[in-house]
Amino acid sequence: MLRINNIKVPLSVPLSDLPEYVKKEIGFSGVWLSFKIIKQAIDARRKSDVHYVYGFDVEVEDGQNFLSFCNNKDIFVIEKTDEYSLPQTKSSLRPIIVGSGPAGMLAGIALAEAGLKPIILERGRPVPERQQDVKTFWQGGELNPESNVQFGEGGAGTFSDGKLMSGIKKDKYTSKVLQELVSAGAPEEILYLAKPHVGTDILAQVVQNIRHKIESLGGEYRFENKLEDIVIKNQHITALKIRDAKGNIYEQAADSVVLAIGHSARDTFEMLYRSGFVIEPKPFAVGVRVEHKQSLINNSQYGKFSSQLGAADYKMAYHASNGRSAFTFCMCPGGEVIAAASEKNRVVTNGMSEHARNKENANAALLVGVTPQDFGGSHPLQGMYWQRELEAKAFVAGGKNYHAPAQLVGDFLKNKDSKQVGDVKPSYTPGVTFGNMAAVLPPYILETMSLAIVDMGKRLHGFATYDAVMTGVESRSSSPIRIYRDDTLQSSVKGLYPCGEGAGYAGGIMSAAVDGLKCAEKIANIYK
Repeated sequence: MLRINNIKVPLSVPLSDLPEYVKKEIGFSGVWLSFKIIKQAIDARRKSDVHYVYGFDVEVEDGQNFLSFCNNKDIFVIEKTDEYSLPQTKSSLRPIIVGSGPAGMLAGIALAEAGLKPIILERGRPVPERQQDVKTFWQGGELNPESNVQFGEGGAGTFSDGKLMSGIKKDKYTSKVLQELVSAGAPEEILYLAKPHVGTDILAQVVQNIRHKIESLGGEYRFENKLEDIVIKNQHITALKIRDAKGNIYEQAADSVVLAIGHSARDTFEMLYRSGFVIEPKPFAVGVRVEHKQSLINNSQYGKFSSQLGAADYKMAYHASNGRSAFTFCMCPGGEVIAAASEKNRVVTNGMSEHARNKENANAALLVGVTPQDFGGSHPLQGMYWQRELEAKAFVAGGKNYHAPAQLVGDFLKNKDSKQVGDVKPSYTPGVTFGNMAAVLPPYILETMSLAIVDMGKRLHGFATYDAVMTGVESRSSSPIRIYRDDTLQSSVKGLYPCGEGAGYAGGIMSAAVDGLKCAEKIANIYK
C-alpha cells in the first residue's frame, strides 16, 4: 500500500475523475489496483487560488518500481495499521455504562462486541421523545431537567454540529469511531474530510442505530434510569443505586462501571464528592456565541470561489497582554444558536448545524480561558458553582423567561447597551433580550473578548462588524472538574472508570468516543 500526499486539485474536478487526474499529476500510466481518498482539505490561504488538497492510499502492480519512477517525497510505503478489537470474554456481572454520549456509546459497542452484554444507564429519554421535549422548551414551554439538550440518548452531541475534528492523533481508535459512525448512517465522507461533521439531523438517527447494534449484541439500554449512589466495599464498587422512571430506587450489582456522565451532570458530581472520590477543579472557558451572516463568512474565507464551496468556517485564537487568551470554538456554519439549559432558572447557549449547513447565520463560541484561581473558592466543585452563577445572571438579564441576553458587537466594543436587532437576526429561540453583557460576565472576560474581537476582525474580514450578535452565556465548553484515575483508568475507588468529557479526559465527540474505547479495552482485558 502506498500513500500519495499533497495533491493539489482544482475545485472543478469531480470525485469520479480523481484517479485519472492523479495519474496525470504524477506521470503514472499504469493501473490502480485500489484507489482510496484518505484526506480532502480546502486551501484558501490565497483568495485568488482556492483549491482542494488531497491524500490517497493506492495499490499498484510493482510498488517499488513505482516509487523509484515517481521519486516524490510525498509518495511512500505505508504499513497496515492495527484494527481495534477486543478479546471475547465472559463475566458473571455485566459491565455498566452510565451515560449514552459519545464515550458511553463507543464503550457500549466495544464491550458488546467482546461478549460482555453491557447495561447502559441514561437519565434522559430516547431520541424521539427527547426531540419533542427540546422542541417544547425552545418554543417557550417548560424545561425538562432530565430530557434536554444535555441529557438524553446520544448526550450533548446529539444537538450539535457533530464535528469530529480533534487534536488527538489518528490511530486504530479514531478509525474505529469513524467506521462505527458510518456504519450507523453517518456520511462516508467523514472518513476523509479534513474537517468532518455529521449534522444534528443525521446524528439523531445515527445514535439510535448505534443503540440497535448494541442491543443486537446482547447489550441493554435503560432510559430514564439515573445513577443516585454508589455502593463501595473495601474501596471497590459492589453495586449502583439507580432511580427508575417511576422514581423507585433499586440496586444493581456491579464490579465494572464506565462513568461517562458528560460535563453537565452536576448532581452526579456532587454525589461523587460526597462519596469520597478524588476530584480536582480544572481550567475551562466561558463566553458567548457570536453570530454573523454566513454569506459574510463565505466571502471572507473563499472570495470569488465561495459559490463553488459549502458553508465556510473559521478558527481563531488571541493572546492578550493581560495574560488571558480568547479563542473561537465549536464553529457552526449555516447553523443556529440554541438554548442548552439543563437546570431551571438558568440560561445556557450552544451552537448547532444540520448536515447541509444551509441556514442564514454562522455562529461560534467566543471564549476566554479561566482557571481555578478565578472561581472564588477552594472547593473541588467551585468551578461548577461559578458556572451556575453566570447562568443564573444570564437568566435574569434575559428576562427570567429563558430568553438569552444579547448585544451587538459594535455596542459591546463601545460598552453600550443594545436596544434592537440590526442586520443579523438572532437565531436563538425562544428569543433574546438586548442589553449589555456586563450584566453577566466578569470585567476581565469582557476586556479579553473585546481585545480579541478587534484582533480577529483584522484577520477575518467582517468578524467585528457592528451588527454581529453576541448571545450569552456559553458556559459548558468543557467540564469544570477532573475525576482522578490511575494508569488502569480506574478512579480512587476500583471498578469505576471515569470516562470522557464529563470526567475531564476529553474535549469533543471524537476524543470522548476514543476515551470510551480505551476504558472498554481495560475492562475487557481484566476478564480475558
